This record gives sequence, C-alpha cells and structure tokens, in this order.
Amino acid sequence: MTSGYSGTLAGTTQYEIRHVSRYEYTFPARECVMLLCLKPLVNAGQQLVRFEIETRPPGSLSAETDPFGNTRHVLCVHPEHKSLEITARSTVIPAPFKLLPSGLGAGAWKEINAWRDACLHWDYAHPSAMAYPSPALTDFARKNGIARGKDPLRDLIRLSDTLHSVFQYTPGSTSAASPIEEILTSGRGVCQDYAHVMIAVARSWCVPARYVSGYLYVPGSPDGQAWSNATHAWVECLLPKLGWVGFDPTNRSLAGERHVRIATGRDYLDISPTRGVRQGGGETRLEVDVRMRPLTDL
Repeated sequence: MTSGYSGTLAGTTQYEIRHVSRYEYTFPARECVMLLCLKPLVNAGQQLVRFEIETRPPGSLSAETDPFGNTRHVLCVHPEHKSLEITARSTVIPAPFKLLPSGLGAGAWKEINAWRDACLHWDYAHPSAMAYPSPALTDFARKNGIARGKDPLRDLIRLSDTLHSVFQYTPGSTSAASPIEEILTSGRGVCQDYAHVMIAVARSWCVPARYVSGYLYVPGSPDGQAWSNATHAWVECLLPKLGWVGFDPTNRSLAGERHVRIATGRDYLDISPTRGVRQGGGETRLEVDVRMRPLTDL
C-alpha cells in the first residue's frame, strides 16, 4: 500500500530521504497493526515537497494527527507474512537557520519561571517517562559543573557543549528502552540519550524542552549521499523572544539547515518511528536503512 503527499514550494536546499524499516520474523506473523511516525513536519519554516509510504506486503494505511501535532500513519497488515518492509520517501526543504543573540538579558529567567505551571507548556516543562530527575542526574550535574546561571540561552549552549564533551558517542551501547542512568553512569550512548539528558536538565531549570526526531545530513561521502541505520535526535527549548530553539548536543551545534524534523514530543516514546503489535512471528529482527542526499540548491 502507498500513501502519498506532494506539493510545490519555494526554498533553498532540498533533501531527498529514503527511510527503510525491515522486520524479519522467525515464524509467520499476522494481524499486524503498527503506528508509524515518519512524515516530516510542515511548520517553523520547514517545507514538505513530497512524501509517500510503501509497504511490502501491502496493507491499509490511514493518517491521523497526534496531540503534539505530528502526523502518524496506522498500518494494518492482516495476511500471514514472514517479513514486513516499510519504505518512507520524503523530499524536504529544511527551515532556514536563524542567527541568535549573544544572550537574552535581564528578566529572561523570570519569564521562564512563570511558564512552569502554565497549561500551554505543561507537557514540556515537567518530567516524562524517559526524561526525569534522579540521583544519578543530580550527581552528574554536580560533578560536571552543570547549573543554571544568569542567562538561559548561554546556559543551554554551555549545557549542550558539556554533554558533547563528557559523553562518548558509541552506537549499540544503549537501546531505545535505556533509561538516562545508563549514559550518566557509563558515559557512552547515542543521540537519543544525549537528548534525554539535556531535556531532563533543561526542565529542572523550568525551561520547556521537547524531543525532536528527524534526519541530519552529514556531507563527505563520495556520491554526496549520507546514510545511516537510524534517525537522528536533538532537543528544542522554548525561550523568551526566540520561541523554540534547536540544540544538537551530539554534534555540539544548533539545529540548522542540515536538520530535517519528523516529529516532536516529550521524549522518544511519544514519537518512535515504528511500533506495533501482531499475532505470531516469534523473534523479530529489525534492520533500518536511512539515505539522505541534497537534490539541488535553488
């Protein structure tokens, strides 16, 4: 089954993205129902030129909008199958990078403090299932001099830089279900872990913070095509006068024109790319292949 979207939009660099998730089962599976969060966002300056999902074997697809404004597709595959391949193809124009001031000045923390109990930002200002306060987080912050200072923008940039310096990016060291204590104690993790720690710290400072899933183009391959076996994750924090600002602690950078946003939520559990239930199947092996390349500079 294929579900598609297309449009004509103006912008700068377009990225073509192919995201393949392939499930292999030891025994035939049936009555599979999955929730897919793969369609890039259309907001904050990001533009979606084309999007489609194709599955093998075919199934029924229906779209819905979740409470955070993300598009999800419900996939139902009823016949028996020993493998399921989900391919999402997107063409996206990322949001342009916005230059930030050197700081926010006096009064910024006072305004942020007032947001903590506001209904509008409640979900992003309080602990969630994978971004929460803990003794390990308190100890980690103390050992690394992580504390709220005089200016929230400068403090968040320093926090992102510290996480990049202290943690070692190690694929396979954690899983999607790993609590933040794993990276806090071992010092090794992946982008998802970096994001959860930064969110937990930012929320402890009363800064509304949300998890962003998406793609990051890293140039340098001979054919101009970046590829990986996963999506990327970073953080957005709400700041006075600036709105939502993206921080990528894994790469010690602000989110920019190489970042493509798929979805935002309280943490990974809100916006995992694929999840679902089925009958049968036995053990499951999942392989993910992500390819991303710039199409043109318009």
